[in-house]
Amino acid sequence: MRSLAKLTPCPVLIDNEWSVPETAAHSVVCNPSSGETIAEVPMCGAVVVDAAVQAAHAAFPAWMETPPIERARVLFRYKMLLEENFEALSESVTREHGKTMTEARGDVRRGIEVVEYACGIPELLKGDSLENIAPGIDCHTVRQPLGVCVGICPYNFPVLVPMWMFPLAIACGNTFIFKPSEKVPLTGIRLIELLIDAGLPPGVMNIVHGGRECVDALLEHPLVRGVSFVGSSEIAKRIFEVGTKHGKRVQAAGGAKNFVFVMPDAHVEKTVDGLVDGAFGCAGQRCMAASTAVVVGSAAEQFVGPLKDAVESIQVGRTDRDPAAQMGAVITREHRERVIGLVNEGVASGAELLVDGREVNVPGAPDGFYMGPTVLDRVEDRMKICHDETFGPVLNVMRFEDFDDAVETANRQAYGNGACIFTASGKIAREFSHRIQAGMVGINVGVPAPLAYFPFSGWNYSFFGDLHVQGREGVMFYTREKVVTSRWHNVGEGEIWHTD
Repeated sequence: MRSLAKLTPCPVLIDNEWSVPETAAHSVVCNPSSGETIAEVPMCGAVVVDAAVQAAHAAFPAWMETPPIERARVLFRYKMLLEENFEALSESVTREHGKTMTEARGDVRRGIEVVEYACGIPELLKGDSLENIAPGIDCHTVRQPLGVCVGICPYNFPVLVPMWMFPLAIACGNTFIFKPSEKVPLTGIRLIELLIDAGLPPGVMNIVHGGRECVDALLEHPLVRGVSFVGSSEIAKRIFEVGTKHGKRVQAAGGAKNFVFVMPDAHVEKTVDGLVDGAFGCAGQRCMAASTAVVVGSAAEQFVGPLKDAVESIQVGRTDRDPAAQMGAVITREHRERVIGLVNEGVASGAELLVDGREVNVPGAPDGFYMGPTVLDRVEDRMKICHDETFGPVLNVMRFEDFDDAVETANRQAYGNGACIFTASGKIAREFSHRIQAGMVGINVGVPAPLAYFPFSGWNYSFFGDLHVQGREGVMFYTREKVVTSRWHNVGEGEIWHTD
Protein backbone atom coordinates (compact mmCIF):
# COMPACT_ATOMS: atom_id res chain seq x y z
CA MET A 1 0.00 0.00 0.00
CA ARG A 2 1.05 3.60 -0.49
CA SER A 3 2.42 5.11 2.72
CA LEU A 4 0.11 7.85 3.97
CA ALA A 5 2.94 8.91 6.28
CA LYS A 6 4.56 10.66 3.28
CA LEU A 7 1.53 12.82 2.54
CA THR A 8 0.85 16.38 3.68
CA PRO A 9 -1.28 17.09 5.62
CA CYS A 10 -1.36 14.19 8.07
CA PRO A 11 -4.55 12.09 7.97
CA VAL A 12 -6.71 10.81 10.78
CA LEU A 13 -7.86 7.19 10.95
CA ILE A 14 -11.46 6.43 11.89
CA ASP A 15 -12.97 2.96 11.44
CA ASN A 16 -10.03 1.94 9.18
CA GLU A 17 -10.68 4.89 6.85
CA TRP A 18 -7.93 7.46 6.33
CA SER A 19 -9.02 11.05 5.70
CA VAL A 20 -7.89 14.63 6.18
CA PRO A 21 -10.50 16.59 8.13
CA GLU A 22 -11.14 20.25 7.46
CA THR A 23 -10.02 22.11 10.57
CA ALA A 24 -9.68 25.78 11.43
CA ALA A 25 -6.09 25.39 12.60
CA HIS A 26 -3.03 23.40 11.59
CA SER A 27 0.39 22.77 13.10
CA VAL A 28 3.59 22.19 11.15
CA VAL A 29 6.03 19.31 11.49
CA CYS A 30 9.69 20.25 11.06
CA ASN A 31 12.88 18.34 10.47
CA PRO A 32 14.92 19.60 13.45
CA SER A 33 18.19 18.90 11.65
CA SER A 34 17.43 21.39 8.88
CA GLY A 35 14.53 23.46 10.17
CA GLU A 36 12.48 22.70 7.04
CA THR A 37 8.74 22.04 7.20
CA ILE A 38 7.94 18.47 6.19
CA ALA A 39 4.24 18.04 7.04
CA GLU A 40 1.11 19.73 8.29
CA VAL A 41 -1.13 18.46 11.08
CA PRO A 42 -4.89 19.18 11.33
CA MET A 43 -5.80 20.32 14.84
CA CYS A 44 -8.93 18.29 15.45
CA GLY A 45 -11.77 19.27 17.73
CA ALA A 46 -14.73 17.60 19.40
CA VAL A 47 -16.50 16.55 16.17
CA VAL A 48 -13.59 14.48 14.87
CA VAL A 49 -12.92 13.09 18.34
CA ASP A 50 -16.53 12.00 18.72
CA ALA A 51 -16.43 10.18 15.37
CA ALA A 52 -13.30 8.31 16.47
CA VAL A 53 -14.77 7.42 19.86
CA GLN A 54 -18.02 6.22 18.32
CA ALA A 55 -16.10 3.99 15.92
CA ALA A 56 -14.03 2.54 18.75
CA HIS A 57 -17.12 2.05 20.91
CA ALA A 58 -18.94 0.21 18.10
CA ALA A 59 -15.94 -2.09 17.51
CA PHE A 60 -15.45 -2.93 21.19
CA PRO A 61 -18.04 -5.72 21.73
CA ALA A 62 -16.71 -7.91 18.90
CA TRP A 63 -13.06 -7.26 19.75
CA MET A 64 -13.65 -8.01 23.44
CA GLU A 65 -15.17 -11.36 22.47
CA THR A 66 -12.29 -12.21 20.15
CA PRO A 67 -10.29 -14.97 21.88
CA PRO A 68 -7.02 -13.68 23.37
CA ILE A 69 -4.98 -16.06 21.22
CA GLU A 70 -6.50 -14.55 18.06
CA ARG A 71 -5.71 -11.05 19.29
CA ALA A 72 -2.16 -12.27 19.95
CA ARG A 73 -1.91 -13.59 16.39
CA VAL A 74 -2.62 -10.10 15.06
CA LEU A 75 0.24 -8.83 17.22
CA PHE A 76 2.55 -11.62 16.05
CA ARG A 77 1.93 -10.54 12.44
CA TYR A 78 2.41 -6.93 13.49
CA LYS A 79 5.74 -7.76 15.10
CA MET A 80 6.97 -9.30 11.86
CA LEU A 81 5.91 -6.22 9.86
CA LEU A 82 7.72 -3.97 12.33
CA GLU A 83 10.87 -6.04 11.87
CA GLU A 84 10.57 -5.84 8.08
CA ASN A 85 10.18 -2.06 8.28
CA PHE A 86 12.71 -1.55 11.06
CA GLU A 87 15.17 0.65 9.14
CA ALA A 88 12.46 2.73 7.46
CA LEU A 89 10.83 3.42 10.83
CA SER A 90 14.21 4.39 12.29
CA GLU A 91 14.84 6.79 9.42
CA SER A 92 11.41 8.33 9.99
CA VAL A 93 12.21 8.90 13.66
CA THR A 94 15.50 10.59 12.77
CA ARG A 95 13.84 12.79 10.16
CA GLU A 96 11.04 14.19 12.30
CA HIS A 97 12.70 14.06 15.73
CA GLY A 98 16.44 14.58 15.20
CA LYS A 99 17.73 11.49 17.01
CA THR A 100 20.86 9.79 15.74
CA MET A 101 20.21 6.60 13.81
CA THR A 102 21.55 4.58 16.73
CA GLU A 103 19.08 6.29 19.07
CA ALA A 104 16.24 5.92 16.56
CA ARG A 105 16.93 2.21 16.19
CA GLY A 106 16.86 1.90 19.97
CA ASP A 107 13.49 3.67 20.03
CA VAL A 108 12.05 1.21 17.51
CA ARG A 109 13.62 -1.86 19.14
CA ARG A 110 12.28 -1.02 22.59
CA GLY A 111 8.83 -0.50 21.08
CA ILE A 112 8.95 -3.90 19.38
CA GLU A 113 9.86 -5.47 22.72
CA VAL A 114 6.52 -4.27 24.15
CA VAL A 115 4.71 -5.92 21.24
CA GLU A 116 6.61 -9.13 21.97
CA TYR A 117 5.48 -8.94 25.59
CA ALA A 118 1.88 -8.30 24.54
CA CYS A 119 1.96 -11.41 22.34
CA GLY A 120 1.90 -13.41 25.58
CA ILE A 121 -1.53 -12.03 26.48
CA PRO A 122 -3.23 -15.44 26.94
CA GLU A 123 -0.85 -16.09 29.80
CA LEU A 124 -0.93 -12.52 31.11
CA LEU A 125 -4.74 -12.48 31.37
CA LYS A 126 -5.03 -15.63 33.44
CA GLY A 127 -6.87 -15.22 36.74
CA ASP A 128 -6.76 -17.01 40.08
CA SER A 129 -9.00 -19.73 41.44
CA LEU A 130 -9.63 -21.47 44.74
CA GLU A 131 -12.11 -24.25 45.42
CA ASN A 132 -13.97 -24.83 48.65
CA ILE A 133 -13.71 -21.32 50.03
CA ALA A 134 -16.69 -22.67 51.95
CA PRO A 135 -18.24 -26.15 51.67
CA GLY A 136 -19.21 -26.65 48.02
CA ILE A 137 -18.39 -23.07 47.05
CA ASP A 138 -15.59 -22.11 44.62
CA CYS A 139 -14.14 -18.74 43.64
CA HIS A 140 -12.20 -17.52 40.60
CA THR A 141 -11.16 -14.24 39.03
CA VAL A 142 -11.14 -13.04 35.42
CA ARG A 143 -9.76 -9.87 33.86
CA GLN A 144 -11.95 -8.06 31.34
CA PRO A 145 -11.13 -5.02 29.16
CA LEU A 146 -12.23 -1.50 30.02
CA GLY A 147 -13.64 -0.42 26.65
CA VAL A 148 -12.47 2.60 24.65
CA CYS A 149 -8.98 3.68 25.72
CA VAL A 150 -6.92 6.72 24.71
CA GLY A 151 -3.18 7.28 24.35
CA ILE A 152 -1.84 10.87 24.41
CA CYS A 153 1.83 10.85 23.50
CA PRO A 154 4.85 13.22 23.65
CA TYR A 155 7.41 13.92 20.94
CA ASN A 156 10.55 12.47 22.49
CA PHE A 157 10.04 8.78 21.64
CA PRO A 158 7.81 8.53 18.56
CA VAL A 159 7.77 4.70 18.66
CA LEU A 160 8.46 3.52 22.20
CA VAL A 161 5.95 5.66 24.10
CA PRO A 162 2.94 4.83 21.88
CA MET A 163 4.02 1.19 22.09
CA TRP A 164 3.89 1.44 25.87
CA MET A 165 0.18 1.92 25.37
CA PHE A 166 -1.70 0.47 22.43
CA PRO A 167 -0.20 -3.05 22.05
CA LEU A 168 -1.17 -4.03 25.59
CA ALA A 169 -4.47 -2.16 25.39
CA ILE A 170 -5.68 -3.97 22.28
CA ALA A 171 -4.19 -7.29 23.42
CA CYS A 172 -6.37 -7.02 26.53
CA GLY A 173 -9.45 -6.55 24.32
CA ASN A 174 -9.86 -2.78 24.39
CA THR A 175 -10.30 -0.49 21.41
CA PHE A 176 -8.02 2.50 21.13
CA ILE A 177 -7.65 6.12 20.04
CA PHE A 178 -4.08 7.28 19.49
CA LYS A 179 -3.22 10.98 19.61
CA PRO A 180 0.43 11.34 18.60
CA SER A 181 2.37 14.48 19.33
CA GLU A 182 1.68 17.08 16.69
CA LYS A 183 5.47 17.55 16.49
CA VAL A 184 6.19 13.93 15.42
CA PRO A 185 3.05 12.35 13.89
CA LEU A 186 4.59 10.75 10.81
CA THR A 187 6.20 7.73 12.45
CA GLY A 188 3.08 7.11 14.52
CA ILE A 189 0.91 7.08 11.40
CA ARG A 190 3.21 4.52 9.83
CA LEU A 191 3.04 2.37 12.98
CA ILE A 192 -0.72 2.19 12.67
CA GLU A 193 -0.64 1.54 8.92
CA LEU A 194 1.38 -1.57 9.68
CA LEU A 195 -1.02 -2.58 12.45
CA ILE A 196 -3.94 -2.37 10.01
CA ASP A 197 -1.93 -4.41 7.51
CA ALA A 198 -1.51 -7.05 10.23
CA GLY A 199 -5.26 -7.64 10.14
CA LEU A 200 -6.66 -5.49 12.94
CA PRO A 201 -10.45 -5.17 12.47
CA PRO A 202 -12.01 -1.78 11.63
CA GLY A 203 -12.53 0.57 14.56
CA VAL A 204 -10.20 -1.19 16.98
CA MET A 205 -7.48 1.44 16.36
CA ASN A 206 -8.13 5.09 15.47
CA ILE A 207 -5.92 8.19 15.16
CA VAL A 208 -6.74 11.84 15.84
CA HIS A 209 -4.45 14.86 15.94
CA GLY A 210 -4.54 18.10 17.85
CA GLY A 211 -3.77 20.18 20.91
CA ARG A 212 -5.69 21.06 24.03
CA GLU A 213 -9.11 21.15 22.38
CA CYS A 214 -8.61 17.63 21.07
CA VAL A 215 -7.25 16.36 24.40
CA ASP A 216 -10.10 17.90 26.40
CA ALA A 217 -12.66 16.30 24.07
CA LEU A 218 -11.04 12.92 24.69
CA LEU A 219 -10.86 13.43 28.46
CA GLU A 220 -14.49 14.52 28.72
CA HIS A 221 -16.10 12.06 26.31
CA PRO A 222 -18.49 9.79 28.23
CA LEU A 223 -17.59 6.68 26.22
CA VAL A 224 -13.85 6.85 26.96
CA ARG A 225 -12.93 4.54 29.84
CA GLY A 226 -9.14 4.75 30.15
CA VAL A 227 -6.49 7.39 29.40
CA SER A 228 -2.72 6.94 29.14
CA PHE A 229 -0.50 10.01 28.97
CA VAL A 230 3.21 10.80 28.88
CA GLY A 231 4.52 14.38 28.94
CA SER A 232 5.45 17.16 31.31
CA SER A 233 4.41 16.90 34.96
CA GLU A 234 2.31 20.04 34.81
CA ILE A 235 0.20 18.62 31.99
CA ALA A 236 0.22 15.11 33.47
CA LYS A 237 -1.32 16.50 36.65
CA ARG A 238 -4.02 18.24 34.67
CA ILE A 239 -4.72 15.14 32.55
CA PHE A 240 -5.12 13.09 35.73
CA GLU A 241 -7.40 15.62 37.41
CA VAL A 242 -9.67 16.21 34.40
CA GLY A 243 -9.77 12.56 33.38
CA THR A 244 -10.62 11.22 36.82
CA LYS A 245 -13.18 13.98 37.30
CA HIS A 246 -14.95 12.57 34.25
CA GLY A 247 -14.79 9.00 35.52
CA LYS A 248 -11.79 7.73 33.56
CA ARG A 249 -9.03 5.46 34.74
CA VAL A 250 -5.84 7.49 34.18
CA GLN A 251 -2.12 6.79 34.14
CA ALA A 252 -0.17 10.02 33.55
CA ALA A 253 3.63 9.92 33.46
CA GLY A 254 5.36 13.28 33.88
CA GLY A 255 8.81 14.80 33.91
CA ALA A 256 11.89 14.31 36.04
CA LYS A 257 15.11 15.69 37.44
CA ASN A 258 17.23 12.57 37.79
CA PHE A 259 20.26 12.51 40.10
CA VAL A 260 23.31 10.35 39.38
CA PHE A 261 25.61 9.88 42.39
CA VAL A 262 29.34 9.46 41.80
CA MET A 263 31.23 8.02 44.76
CA PRO A 264 35.02 8.26 45.28
CA ASP A 265 35.44 4.53 44.57
CA ALA A 266 33.59 4.64 41.23
CA HIS A 267 35.36 3.46 38.07
CA VAL A 268 36.12 6.81 36.43
CA GLU A 269 36.05 5.79 32.75
CA LYS A 270 32.88 3.71 33.00
CA THR A 271 31.19 6.39 35.11
CA VAL A 272 32.01 9.12 32.58
CA ASP A 273 30.75 6.94 29.73
CA GLY A 274 27.53 6.13 31.55
CA LEU A 275 26.89 9.70 32.57
CA VAL A 276 27.63 11.20 29.15
CA ASP A 277 25.28 8.74 27.49
CA GLY A 278 22.63 9.33 30.16
CA ALA A 279 22.84 13.11 30.03
CA PHE A 280 23.27 13.74 26.30
CA GLY A 281 21.61 10.77 24.60
CA CYS A 282 18.60 11.94 22.57
CA ALA A 283 19.93 15.48 23.17
CA GLY A 284 18.74 15.17 26.77
CA GLN A 285 15.10 15.02 25.65
CA ARG A 286 13.96 12.13 27.79
CA CYS A 287 12.42 11.84 31.23
CA MET A 288 15.15 9.40 32.24
CA ALA A 289 17.99 11.79 31.34
CA ALA A 290 20.88 11.89 33.78
CA SER A 291 20.43 15.60 34.35
CA THR A 292 22.41 16.05 37.60
CA ALA A 293 25.74 14.49 38.59
CA VAL A 294 26.13 14.40 42.36
CA VAL A 295 29.84 14.02 43.08
CA VAL A 296 30.63 13.05 46.66
CA GLY A 297 33.85 13.81 48.50
CA SER A 298 37.08 13.29 46.57
CA ALA A 299 35.19 12.01 43.50
CA ALA A 300 35.22 15.55 42.10
CA GLU A 301 39.01 15.55 41.78
CA GLN A 302 38.98 12.35 39.72
CA PHE A 303 35.81 12.85 37.77
CA VAL A 304 35.17 16.44 36.65
CA GLY A 305 38.23 16.77 34.38
CA PRO A 306 37.57 13.56 32.37
CA LEU A 307 33.89 14.48 32.20
CA LYS A 308 34.72 17.86 30.64
CA ASP A 309 37.01 16.23 28.08
CA ALA A 310 34.41 13.63 27.12
CA VAL A 311 31.63 16.18 26.71
CA GLU A 312 33.76 18.48 24.60
CA SER A 313 34.48 15.58 22.22
CA ILE A 314 30.80 14.94 21.39
CA GLN A 315 30.16 15.59 17.69
CA VAL A 316 26.94 17.50 17.07
CA GLY A 317 25.65 17.21 13.52
CA ARG A 318 22.89 16.53 11.03
CA THR A 319 21.66 13.14 12.11
CA ASP A 320 19.57 12.85 8.94
CA ARG A 321 22.72 13.03 6.79
CA ASP A 322 25.84 12.56 8.89
CA PRO A 323 26.31 9.03 10.29
CA ALA A 324 29.22 10.29 12.41
CA ALA A 325 26.99 12.69 14.36
CA GLN A 326 26.80 11.69 18.02
CA MET A 327 24.10 14.16 18.99
CA GLY A 328 21.42 15.92 16.98
CA ALA A 329 19.17 18.93 17.27
CA VAL A 330 16.45 19.58 19.82
CA ILE A 331 12.84 19.41 18.68
CA THR A 332 12.03 23.08 17.90
CA ARG A 333 13.63 26.50 17.82
CA GLU A 334 11.41 27.58 20.72
CA HIS A 335 12.54 24.66 22.84
CA ARG A 336 16.19 25.48 22.17
CA GLU A 337 15.62 29.03 23.37
CA ARG A 338 13.93 27.75 26.52
CA VAL A 339 16.88 25.49 27.35
CA ILE A 340 19.38 28.29 26.69
CA GLY A 341 17.35 30.53 28.98
CA LEU A 342 17.64 28.03 31.83
CA VAL A 343 21.42 27.82 31.31
CA ASN A 344 21.65 31.62 31.38
CA GLU A 345 19.72 31.70 34.65
CA GLY A 346 22.04 29.10 36.12
CA VAL A 347 25.12 31.11 35.21
CA ALA A 348 23.54 34.29 36.56
CA SER A 349 22.82 32.43 39.83
CA GLY A 350 26.48 31.51 40.28
CA ALA A 351 26.93 28.19 38.49
CA GLU A 352 30.23 27.69 36.69
CA LEU A 353 29.95 27.06 32.94
CA LEU A 354 32.29 24.12 32.46
CA VAL A 355 31.23 23.33 28.85
CA ASP A 356 29.23 25.88 26.82
CA GLY A 357 27.09 24.54 23.99
CA ARG A 358 24.89 27.60 23.45
CA GLU A 359 26.63 28.77 20.28
CA VAL A 360 27.29 25.44 18.60
CA ASN A 361 27.73 25.64 14.83
CA VAL A 362 26.70 22.78 12.52
CA PRO A 363 28.03 23.26 8.97
CA GLY A 364 25.36 23.12 6.29
CA ALA A 365 22.48 23.51 8.72
CA PRO A 366 22.08 27.20 9.56
CA ASP A 367 18.37 26.79 10.31
CA GLY A 368 18.61 23.61 12.40
CA PHE A 369 17.59 23.63 16.04
CA TYR A 370 20.97 22.87 17.56
CA MET A 371 22.33 23.27 21.03
CA GLY A 372 25.61 21.67 21.98
CA PRO A 373 26.21 19.61 25.13
CA THR A 374 26.53 21.89 28.14
CA VAL A 375 27.87 21.29 31.66
CA LEU A 376 27.20 23.55 34.62
CA ASP A 377 29.48 22.92 37.61
CA ARG A 378 28.92 23.90 41.25
CA VAL A 379 25.15 24.00 40.89
CA GLU A 380 23.41 24.55 44.22
CA ASP A 381 20.04 23.58 45.61
CA ARG A 382 18.87 27.21 45.63
CA MET A 383 19.18 27.55 41.83
CA LYS A 384 16.22 27.25 39.46
CA ILE A 385 18.14 24.97 37.11
CA CYS A 386 18.64 22.53 39.98
CA HIS A 387 14.88 21.97 40.22
CA ASP A 388 13.36 22.64 36.78
CA GLU A 389 13.33 19.87 34.20
CA THR A 390 15.62 21.13 31.45
CA PHE A 391 14.79 18.47 28.84
CA GLY A 392 17.83 19.34 26.81
CA PRO A 393 21.56 18.60 26.55
CA VAL A 394 22.51 20.15 29.89
CA LEU A 395 24.23 18.39 32.79
CA ASN A 396 24.38 19.90 36.25
CA VAL A 397 27.25 19.00 38.58
CA MET A 398 26.60 19.31 42.31
CA ARG A 399 29.36 18.76 44.88
CA PHE A 400 28.85 17.29 48.34
CA GLU A 401 31.29 16.27 51.05
CA ASP A 402 28.78 14.03 52.78
CA PHE A 403 26.73 11.18 51.27
CA ASP A 404 23.82 11.72 53.67
CA ASP A 405 23.54 15.39 52.75
CA ALA A 406 23.52 14.46 49.07
CA VAL A 407 20.71 11.93 49.56
CA GLU A 408 18.65 14.42 51.57
CA THR A 409 19.07 17.04 48.84
CA ALA A 410 18.04 14.61 46.11
CA ASN A 411 15.01 13.52 48.10
CA ARG A 412 13.81 17.12 48.44
CA GLN A 413 13.25 17.31 44.70
CA ALA A 414 9.63 17.27 43.55
CA TYR A 415 10.22 14.55 40.97
CA GLY A 416 10.90 10.86 41.49
CA ASN A 417 11.51 9.09 38.18
CA GLY A 418 15.05 7.72 38.28
CA ALA A 419 18.20 7.89 40.39
CA CYS A 420 21.56 6.19 39.89
CA ILE A 421 24.78 5.59 41.74
CA PHE A 422 28.26 4.68 40.52
CA THR A 423 30.24 2.89 43.23
CA ALA A 424 32.24 -0.25 43.97
CA SER A 425 30.65 -0.58 47.42
CA GLY A 426 27.75 -2.98 47.79
CA LYS A 427 26.93 -1.46 51.17
CA ILE A 428 26.61 2.07 49.76
CA ALA A 429 24.68 0.83 46.72
CA ARG A 430 22.24 -1.01 48.97
CA GLU A 431 21.77 2.01 51.24
CA PHE A 432 21.26 4.28 48.24
CA SER A 433 18.68 2.04 46.58
CA HIS A 434 16.80 1.73 49.88
CA ARG A 435 16.78 5.42 50.82
CA ILE A 436 16.49 7.29 47.53
CA GLN A 437 12.98 8.53 46.69
CA ALA A 438 12.67 7.43 43.08
CA GLY A 439 10.74 4.68 41.34
CA MET A 440 13.60 3.44 39.14
CA VAL A 441 17.10 3.00 40.54
CA GLY A 442 20.34 2.24 38.70
CA ILE A 443 23.53 0.85 40.18
CA ASN A 444 26.50 1.49 37.90
CA VAL A 445 24.14 2.26 35.00
CA GLY A 446 23.35 5.77 33.80
CA VAL A 447 19.76 5.26 32.62
CA PRO A 448 17.71 2.78 34.70
CA ALA A 449 14.83 2.51 32.21
CA PRO A 450 13.17 -0.91 32.58
CA LEU A 451 12.44 -3.38 29.80
CA ALA A 452 8.95 -4.16 28.58
CA TYR A 453 8.14 -6.77 31.22
CA PHE A 454 8.76 -4.40 34.15
CA PRO A 455 6.71 -1.27 34.93
CA PHE A 456 8.03 2.21 34.17
CA SER A 457 7.67 3.15 37.79
CA GLY A 458 7.87 6.91 38.35
CA TRP A 459 7.13 8.34 41.81
CA ASN A 460 6.04 11.68 43.29
CA TYR A 461 5.61 14.54 40.79
CA SER A 462 6.79 12.23 38.00
CA PHE A 463 3.61 10.13 37.94
CA PHE A 464 -0.10 10.56 38.59
CA GLY A 465 -2.20 7.44 39.04
CA ASP A 466 -1.87 4.01 40.58
CA LEU A 467 -0.89 1.64 37.76
CA HIS A 468 2.16 2.39 35.61
CA VAL A 469 2.82 1.71 31.94
CA GLN A 470 4.41 -1.55 30.78
CA GLY A 471 4.66 -4.96 32.42
CA ARG A 472 2.03 -6.50 34.65
CA GLU A 473 0.88 -3.09 35.81
CA GLY A 474 0.08 -2.22 32.19
CA VAL A 475 -2.11 -5.32 31.90
CA MET A 476 -3.81 -4.44 35.17
CA PHE A 477 -4.43 -0.87 34.00
CA TYR A 478 -6.17 -1.94 30.78
CA THR A 479 -8.40 -4.52 32.50
CA ARG A 480 -10.88 -4.81 35.35
CA GLU A 481 -10.89 -7.79 37.66
CA LYS A 482 -14.11 -9.69 38.19
CA VAL A 483 -14.51 -12.15 41.09
CA VAL A 484 -16.92 -15.05 40.50
CA THR A 485 -18.21 -17.08 43.44
CA SER A 486 -20.17 -20.21 42.49
CA ARG A 487 -22.11 -22.98 44.16
CA TRP A 488 -23.91 -25.90 42.48
CA HIS A 489 -26.69 -27.68 44.30
CA ASN A 490 -27.30 -31.39 44.10
CA VAL A 491 -30.40 -32.50 42.23
CA GLY A 492 -33.37 -32.05 44.52
CA GLU A 493 -31.50 -29.84 46.94
CA GLY A 494 -33.30 -26.62 47.66
CA GLU A 495 -35.83 -25.06 45.33
CA ILE A 496 -35.45 -25.54 41.57
CA TRP A 497 -36.57 -22.70 39.34
CA HIS A 498 -38.04 -23.30 35.91
CA THR A 499 -38.47 -20.77 33.12
CA ASP A 500 -40.82 -21.02 30.19
